[in-house]
Amino acid sequence: SESAIVLDVNSNTILFEKEPDIKQGPASMSKLMLVYMVFERLQNNTLSLDHEFLVSKKAWKYGGSKMFVNVGDMVSVNDLLKGIIVQSGNDACIVLAEGLSGSEENMVEEMNDKSNEIGLSGSNFVNTTGWPDQDHYMTSRDIAHLSKLIIDKFPEYYYLFSINEFTYNDIRQFNRNKLISIDGYDGLKPGRTTQSGFGIAAS
Repeated sequence: SESAIVLDVNSNTILFEKEPDIKQGPASMSKLMLVYMVFERLQNNTLSLDHEFLVSKKAWKYGGSKMFVNVGDMVSVNDLLKGIIVQSGNDACIVLAEGLSGSEENMVEEMNDKSNEIGLSGSNFVNTTGWPDQDHYMTSRDIAHLSKLIIDKFPEYYYLFSINEFTYNDIRQFNRNKLISIDGYDGLKPGRTTQSGFGIAAS
């Protein structure tokens, strides 16, 4: 690996690092930023897990990993989060972005504002899915920091990362993070694109 970091969350001690500030395409690990945005709204009660959002044509036809939503469906936030975390669904990301912010572009602006606010100094988002783009990047240090914040700030929703499988639209998919089948692992998100290669935020 070109870049890696191992962080003890309890003490905030860095146990290992190798070029942790290289800016790289984070692939689906950038979905953690969108998940953070959703968890924050759930926690401050401006959103509920039962809230439903409409599936647009853009969401339905989006490429890559899918939750397999259908155009015109109303899908709950609870299901959309599982679609993102378990199935890595790009379509679920678009549904949430459009439902919460009006458009993916608006959500990207909010993600960048929030990433600056929480100290992700080596990150820039141009989409919500991790779709390859030279201007879409994160560092290993930022991914570790974001992961720690999710673990620390949202314990009531963190269980979602350890769900092994999820069936939606009669399509059963298993968690892309194969480490959670090993005792002791409970998250967070793997990713892969041709641009970024393989990566994982593991806890």
